Amino acid sequence: MRAAAVWTVAGSLVLTALAAAPSGGVPQTGRAPRSGPWPAGGAAELRGTVVAAARARLTGIAFGPCPDARETPGSMECGTVSVPLDYARPDGTRIELTVSRVRATGRDPRSASGAPAVPRQGALVFNPGGPGGDGMSFPLVALLPEWKRVAAAYDLVGYAPRGVGRSAPLSCVDPGNFFKAPSAVPEHPSAAYKRKRVAEARAYARGCARRSGPGLRFYTSLDNARDLEVLRAALGEDRLTFMGASYGTYFGALYATLFPAHVRRMVFDSAVNPDPSLVWYGDNLDQSAAFEARWADFRAWVARHDDVYGLGRTARAVRAAYEKARARLAARPAGGTVGPGQLQGAFLNAGYDDGFWPMAADALAAYLRGDEKPLVALAAPYRAGAAEAENSAAVYTAVECNDAPWPTDFRVWDRDNTRLARTAPFETWGNVWANLPCAYWPVPRQRPLDVRTAPGALPPTLVLAAERDAATPYGGALELHRRLAGSTLVTERGAGTHGLAYGPNRCVNAYLDAYLLQGRLPGRSADCAARPEPRPDRPAFRETRGRELRDALKSKADRP
Repeated sequence: MRAAAVWTVAGSLVLTALAAAPSGGVPQTGRAPRSGPWPAGGAAELRGTVVAAARARLTGIAFGPCPDARETPGSMECGTVSVPLDYARPDGTRIELTVSRVRATGRDPRSASGAPAVPRQGALVFNPGGPGGDGMSFPLVALLPEWKRVAAAYDLVGYAPRGVGRSAPLSCVDPGNFFKAPSAVPEHPSAAYKRKRVAEARAYARGCARRSGPGLRFYTSLDNARDLEVLRAALGEDRLTFMGASYGTYFGALYATLFPAHVRRMVFDSAVNPDPSLVWYGDNLDQSAAFEARWADFRAWVARHDDVYGLGRTARAVRAAYEKARARLAARPAGGTVGPGQLQGAFLNAGYDDGFWPMAADALAAYLRGDEKPLVALAAPYRAGAAEAENSAAVYTAVECNDAPWPTDFRVWDRDNTRLARTAPFETWGNVWANLPCAYWPVPRQRPLDVRTAPGALPPTLVLAAERDAATPYGGALELHRRLAGSTLVTERGAGTHGLAYGPNRCVNAYLDAYLLQGRLPGRSADCAARPEPRPDRPAFRETRGRELRDALKSKADRP
């Protein structure tokens, strides 16, 4: 699955990342065998983590001005924490992870000036997902109204995981050659097209090995969980308070399994299914099917607002309008950069957050009327961000390829996804091409850890999920809730936006506040009604509405 990063209207950073597979072949169910050539972790790695955490506790983090201090508020400070590249060899090669922080304000935003200070509750560490998501800007949510109560009680801590940004960055191709636009992603590719993409996947995998070196095998979800333990110690925290979104829920769950006694509170926002038989190939198939349903939700919404967009009064008519645009872009790319592949990518991004629906519908309608500018602004590759996008894609690929066995025979991929594309064509093959380098990965793979905690071993944790989330389908939240004893699941019913924490749903936010600020959870899992549907943009407001959303969409990675 292509990773996407967006700031929601409320300011929550949401990333996705899913994909996967077994070695040599996949049963008809799409589930991977519980085996692989490289164990998920052992005593040596555990000892190395203990050693690294003890050293980090003594050293701490020397926070100071951030490297880009001129672009960040003075309240945010940055530092680094040293971790072993290979936890089985804690005295060997070390890498530096960058960390950011905004200290707890101690001020209750609901109280008048002079009110008693809010007690500090420690550090809240956040991961936005990916793999490949950079959380360095997370502490800036302290400036947003929705976060001010949490920012009063907690130091807000973000960081760039290993491989990301300045944290021992990975690369698989020259960033200057990363974006390929215009491009096409056929929903039913020909045999010749498949051969072309297989060749590209092989070349990409070779490039990852060549540009990243022998340390490539140590960029894994388990290593991310171990790094989190070292970061906890470096921050001086006896127990960890953590919030992970999307992929962040997966390695957060690994942390909970490995270090349950070191958990204080954990929030799993939009949960990946941690079933080791699905990591990652079965998850990928489930995701493609879920995006088809989300695509249908979007088309039905556009049809209900035909008076605004004129794209058709039924979901089928809206689909016909989209196909008309695809055909036109194949013949003549918009702005010379937006072909059918970029169109599909933009509308896939709209599947993450229904706040993007008005913008996407408006761009499609304008294009079919002869104005290509909104579509170019929405879908053209953001070339100024090519280096960041290439780095994110490299980390995504490395972590997910390393995490689990994958099929090494393209005929397995072809069989499973040809079958799936008959009913879910929108994203199925795009998912395949994003993940196919894992079929030809040049380093050993792990066996996924069986995420599971015994009753009483882990403090109560909170799982948040939208019922129609496509990026992390709802079944993943149910499975994580089942595996983490004592967890509570809060579901936004009938909604599909990916990432719920401190978004527009007050019901969800009330549960989140009660947990983070008071440690309170409902006695059993709870439901929240869906947020209101987005309002369509009227022509008079189209140029001024949601400028920050358009900028966010422009920065998405157009995967090779």
